Amino acid sequence: MKNIFIPILLLSFSFFYSQETKRKLVWEENFNGKNLNEANWNYELGNGCPSICGWGNDERQIYTKTNHKLKKGKLTITAKKEKEAYTSTRITTSGKKEFQYGRIETRAKLPVGKGIWPAFWMLGGNISKVGWPQCGEIDILEYVGKNPHLVYTSLHTQDSHGETINSKKTVFPEIEEGFHIFAVEWTKDKMEFFVDDKLVYTFQPEAKNESTWPFNQPFYIIINMAIGGNFGGPEVDDSIFPQEYVLDYVKVYQ
Repeated sequence: MKNIFIPILLLSFSFFYSQETKRKLVWEENFNGKNLNEANWNYELGNGCPSICGWGNDERQIYTKTNHKLKKGKLTITAKKEKEAYTSTRITTSGKKEFQYGRIETRAKLPVGKGIWPAFWMLGGNISKVGWPQCGEIDILEYVGKNPHLVYTSLHTQDSHGETINSKKTVFPEIEEGFHIFAVEWTKDKMEFFVDDKLVYTFQPEAKNESTWPFNQPFYIIINMAIGGNFGGPEVDDSIFPQEYVLDYVKVYQ
């Protein structure tokens, strides 16, 4: 028994070590300090007008610089119902931190209630040149309060015409409780999406071209909480506000 146990233990350790050493942490945001580091993050403000009113989805919120706070190493975005408008926060790493391939993950606690739509996602860095959906979109986390206990993971390409045909929704009965880890493993061949290390969706088209696979270029990260819209709405329960979307960190491994 002794002679068998030791080789198995060493083999297990060797496998674990080799798996862990395949990746290197290349960037992390731990939300330390009192303010967002604007060397890494951009604010996107307003209602999207005039270029993309309602942020392309008939969303009802106005994004501000005042609907978030950093405290004890966490970013908290607060959605509010104010006199004539809903307010929230949307930040991106466009032009500052863009990544091609790797594991991109966040640890987050979701808001709840009808009309809420928090997300952790990515867009192709070439969006200003080719537009959407040609630039590609990677939705690592989407949650809509009108459909509790579901996590959405999706990809948008020119081939899908924005109809979210490359998508999966997965039931997690306790997803609204506490923090959970949401991640994508992105290689030159495929995308794998995870929730708390559970594989929930794999995208690996046989034919890879500009229409099906715009994922061979750098992408930037977006964090936001939308309200209403084509996906989150149309109904919004005003009694739920304020609602908090809390992020512990963002990490990128390659």
